[in-house]
This record gives sequence, structure tokens and C-alpha cells, in this order.
Amino acid sequence: MHNHRFSVTLLALFLIVGVLAAACAPAAPGSTGSAAAPAAAGDAGGEQVTVSVSGAFALFPLMSLWTEEYHKLHPNVQFDVQAGGAGKGMTDMLSGAADIAMLSREARQEEIDQGSVLVPVTIDSVLATANAQNPYVDQLLAKGLTPASGAKVWTSGTPGTWGELLGTDATDAVNPYTRSDASGAAEMWAKYLGAKAQEDLKGTAVNGDPGVAEAVRQDKLALGYNNVGFAYDPSTGKPIEGLAIVPLDLNGDGTVSADEDFYATRDEFTAAVAAGKYPFPPARVLYLVTKGEPNPEIAAFYRWVLTDGQQFVQPAGYVALTQDKIDEALGKLPK
Repeated sequence: MHNHRFSVTLLALFLIVGVLAAACAPAAPGSTGSAAAPAAAGDAGGEQVTVSVSGAFALFPLMSLWTEEYHKLHPNVQFDVQAGGAGKGMTDMLSGAADIAMLSREARQEEIDQGSVLVPVTIDSVLATANAQNPYVDQLLAKGLTPASGAKVWTSGTPGTWGELLGTDATDAVNPYTRSDASGAAEMWAKYLGAKAQEDLKGTAVNGDPGVAEAVRQDKLALGYNNVGFAYDPSTGKPIEGLAIVPLDLNGDGTVSADEDFYATRDEFTAAVAAGKYPFPPARVLYLVTKGEPNPEIAAFYRWVLTDGQQFVQPAGYVALTQDKIDEALGKLPK
């Protein structure tokens, strides 16, 4: 059976179970309108096939769901899905330690040069997070963050005080948190702030998406960033207990206006991403990546992901690709 292994806190395990439970409900009739994927070489009665997957925390909940559902249809195809960050996934895939990498950023030229072949599968976003018990949380949610104010916190090396961030006389220091593992989320957040790479982010470095979420929950003066799946509770659709989602002040006028305030629930937020209201970055496309063209078993799985598998995208808290992008990706798969 499946073996989903990685070291996370109890918070992460709770989130993953919640995503699987929330997203397993069947989609409404006609929601995908696509034919079933062709049978893979590992169908019942065929040879056992094991596909190893490594990489981004951002894609882990949905990939876990996809592989569980695909295994039901193709019992001889088994998956070993592990999350350890986008960088680890690419290293594992390129070295042969994994068949597929989950990637939450664009591929680097050196990765392309080594044979990386990307298939886009969904859209996810990175969100700023704060401790829900922060004494300044109401002011923070009303003011929001801009690239400039976020850069002061994460890239200047002198994050300053809450008073400097909010324009008040508060003297408590802002405590920024970032990722210690090679992370697509960190790279996207850095680029939103006007920096170039994860290495430009300063702060207390914590391993993994669940690690950052837990660190922020434990520090009342913290600011962090998380992927959607680790910022919202999949069972309620609301921010995880102990976390507050920090809005972006998109027009830079010093306040979060009504049309910029779409963070109360996961569904409201993902609808805003789908409508183009949330910027890219920190929203971004998520990819599955192989070294060279995918083999027949993986290509069959990809076809299912891009057709029938799309029914699980929105219920799991992700944003679907446009049909044009899906058709383009399908057209590039080996026949």
C-alpha cells in the first residue's frame, strides 16, 4: 500500500488527514467532463509498479489524495510520497532517488539542463501568517502587508518593531520566521518582496511548512508565511487555530479595503486567486517533474491527474489550471 513518510508535527498530520477527508467527496456530475485515463501497465493482474515521489510540502496533500484515488483504480500501481521541500524533491528526482519531484517554483536552468521535464498540475499560494493572539493583530489585519513593509521584516536584516510596521508607538520587536529547507514557498515569498531567492530571507529558520506554522502559533510576536494547505484548517475551511492570515495591501494605500479582504475562509481565498485578485507571486503553478520524458506508467497517471483527477483540486483547497493549460499539458505527454 501507499507509504507517505516525512517528519512533521502533529499539526501537519492533522492537516493531511483533514485534506484527505474533506476532498474525498465525489465531485458534482459534469464537474470535469473528462474521460477516464487509459489503463496503466500496473492494472489488476499486471506487474506491480511502485512510483516514488518527493518534494514540495505545497503539493503533498493533493498528491497524497491523487495517488490514493489512482491506486483504487489501478491497484498494482503503488506510490511512496514524501514531502521534504521542493529542493529536496528535485535533488532526489535528478539523482534517481525518486521518480517524480513535486515542484512549487519554476525550474532552474541547471535543472532543465539535467533533463527535468515539468508538467503543470494545479495552482497554490503562499500567505503571510501571524499569531492569532498577537497584541497588535487587529491593527495588522486592518493595515495588511505590502512588498515594502514585508521586505523590511524579512530581507532588511533589521525587522524592527511592531510600531514601525504599523505606524504606532509599540516597541515590541517583530519576530520573522522563514524556512530552513530548500523551499519553493520561500522563493515565491522572497520574489513577492522584491528579492531574488530564498537565501535573501532573514529570520528564525524552521524546517518545513508545518514547522513554520507551529513556530508562529507558539510566538505571539511572530510573522511567518505558509502554503494554503498549512494556513487553513481543511475540516473547517477557516484559518488554523492559533494562526491569523495577514492580508496584502494590494493598492498600497495603507489599509485593507473590502475588495482586498478575501481571507476569512479557504474557499473565499482560492476563489480570489482563481479570479486573479491575488498576485503571482506569491501565488504560483505547481508541477510534477521527471528526469526525461515520463515512462508509460507515470504518463498514464499524469493523464488521469489532468482529467478525472481535477475533480479533487478545488475540494482540497487548490486552484485549477485553465482548460487551455490542461489541454496544452496533455498534448505534450508521450502517447
